[in-house]
Amino acid sequence: MSKRIVGWVAVMLLAVTALAGCGSSTTATKKDDSKLQIYTSLYPLEDFAKKIGGNHVQVTNLVPPGTESHDFELSARDMANLSEADVFIYNGAGFEPWVEKAVQSLDQDQTVIVNSTEKMDLIPVTGQEHDHSHEKGKHPHDRGNFDPHVWMDPTLAKQEALKIRDALIKADPTHKADYEKNYSVLADQFDQLDQEYMEMVKKAPRKEFVVSHAAFGYLAKRYGLQQIAVSGITPSDEPSPRELQEIIETVRKHDVKVILFETLVSGKVAEVVKKEVKAEALTLNPLEGLTKEELDRGDDYFSVMRKNKAHLARALGAANE
Repeated sequence: MSKRIVGWVAVMLLAVTALAGCGSSTTATKKDDSKLQIYTSLYPLEDFAKKIGGNHVQVTNLVPPGTESHDFELSARDMANLSEADVFIYNGAGFEPWVEKAVQSLDQDQTVIVNSTEKMDLIPVTGQEHDHSHEKGKHPHDRGNFDPHVWMDPTLAKQEALKIRDALIKADPTHKADYEKNYSVLADQFDQLDQEYMEMVKKAPRKEFVVSHAAFGYLAKRYGLQQIAVSGITPSDEPSPRELQEIIETVRKHDVKVILFETLVSGKVAEVVKKEVKAEALTLNPLEGLTKEELDRGDDYFSVMRKNKAHLARALGAANE
């Protein structure tokens, strides 16, 4: 569904000026003009859009596989491609530092724009996470002072998917019935996943888990758990030596046997904690992006969340559930 590039000169000047030096980031894909063109800012949104849109859509995630999303910036080519979008879906809640300029460059009469966390009850960044991010003071997550990782709660991911369904219907009402049917299937999958987590947590003897990145606040809130984060909301944030010692003491106090590391960033500080307390290291994937290897073997939101559940069960002492 080709359309004119709106404000081409302004878009290019904006992209080149703001993002000079950045190369192309979006994986090159031949555009299929017969399909609704959807661009997303985050892997889970890409996955949900593909599942809801089915054969009627072509979905492009602006952040390439294996890229740490916290450090991502749009290239000039990304900006040009985005100007051709029928639907643009982003997470919001301060997750994407570049999204305001990107949205300003789009013609909203031509592109349906979706802030997938709009009107959600977001978790404020407080306590340990707030202290660590405050040290940096410049990360985009600091701007809104909210935890943006809402998709880690399946019930909130379901709400994001509903917004995506409605956006696709608005952009392409001809296929409304298909979008509604596909969303209904997806909604059932979210409900099933939520139930599986509920059942696992009920049988878990402990409620605390230690992570290398405070990306699991919504998951913890949903299931009555407590995350103890070695770093703050941003993977690059690191605690001071005094805070690190406090974390080690907290881990020992709770007799933690497992530390959960994420996949796309280095957890050097968490490694120090692991060594100090002799804890086992497992992965808890925040799903900010999948690697090419994960995509090649067919992983998606649900398969990764179930792997997360298995590792979280081990950390909570419910490994056989």
